[in-house]
Amino acid sequence: MQCDLKDNQGEFLLKQIAMQDFHFARARSLLNNAEEIFDQKAVDAAVRRVAATLNDRFGNPDDAAFPLVLGVMGGAVVFTGQLLPQLSFPLEFDYIHVSRYGDDDQGGRVVWKVIPRPNVAGRTIIVLDDILDEGETLAHVKQRLLDMGAAEVIITVFADKTIKRSKPVKADIVGLTIPDKFVVGFGMDVYGYWRNLPGLWAIRQEDLKAR
Repeated sequence: MQCDLKDNQGEFLLKQIAMQDFHFARARSLLNNAEEIFDQKAVDAAVRRVAATLNDRFGNPDDAAFPLVLGVMGGAVVFTGQLLPQLSFPLEFDYIHVSRYGDDDQGGRVVWKVIPRPNVAGRTIIVLDDILDEGETLAHVKQRLLDMGAAEVIITVFADKTIKRSKPVKADIVGLTIPDKFVVGFGMDVYGYWRNLPGLWAIRQEDLKAR
């Protein structure tokens, strides 16, 4: 029995090592042919512009505004972490987690993993997200907050992707406008990889298909 356990443990460890090697090689191969479209300097400047816009809106010391900032996890975690220290006005912070499953062309199904708390009622809400892509998820988020009684919802995204069809929601504040490509970095991922990149990289479609 003890030998069987050791054999099973050894087999499990070998599988884990093989899986780690696979993910390492796959992540590297996806980035090898990628094109850097914005470097870290451009990314940092975009975050500063977003912060300046929000500070202009809410930074008046005579204004009693006390907005609630909601980060959309997990893509917005990097953007949120970089942006919040640059905001000069009082605020409350919380997060939400929502995903969309299904056919992108049909809008998919929106699933809430962490729902907004009741304290959104009567508040000005600043929603922070990494990217406005098709727009279905953020449109759902905005409507949910308004249905819960939010006085105003300000959609603030780090990146707004240019696509050929209209979107169901428009961002109020945008850091960067990006081309219609599969972009990773600064919170955006490909198969879970490369959220940690300080700049933005476009992955080739051929590499995305080569799983």
